[in-house]
Amino acid sequence: MRNNATSDNYRYSSRNVWSGILFGIGIAAFIDECIFHQLLHWHHFYDNSTTAVGLVSDGLFHAFSWFATIAGLFLFADLRRRNVLWAGKWWGGVLLGAGGFQLYDGTIQHKLLRIHQIRYYVDILPYDLTWNILAVIMTVLGILLILRAKQQSLKTRGTN
Repeated sequence: MRNNATSDNYRYSSRNVWSGILFGIGIAAFIDECIFHQLLHWHHFYDNSTTAVGLVSDGLFHAFSWFATIAGLFLFADLRRRNVLWAGKWWGGVLLGAGGFQLYDGTIQHKLLRIHQIRYYVDILPYDLTWNILAVIMTVLGILLILRAKQQSLKTRGTN
């Protein structure tokens, strides 16, 4: 019975990571949208047009964040139901998804495409550094958690 459980855990390894990634993307996008768009009014998802277009883009961005969150939670529930939830890989995926989203947002959307900035009419460098350094930290921690869970699994499989 133990070998079957370990085999199922290994088989569902990538689903654990993807569930976490989707949830992490959704949560990071949701926090970004709620705090920086709605509460602080620092920017819209798309700032290269009118305020009305910016608000519509925020709504679409908000919907995307919830679709990703819900998809991640459906996968999470399925993993729990099958008794193959691998917490280390899942939390690693959450950090990888949130950090990857934030790094994409800070580099591609802010700098390359210039569809919005974190803030306007201030020295943007401290904001950019904070945003992107936190993104890199989350991404690296996520990768490390996933690798650690994989190593622990290999040790467990080797002792069976």
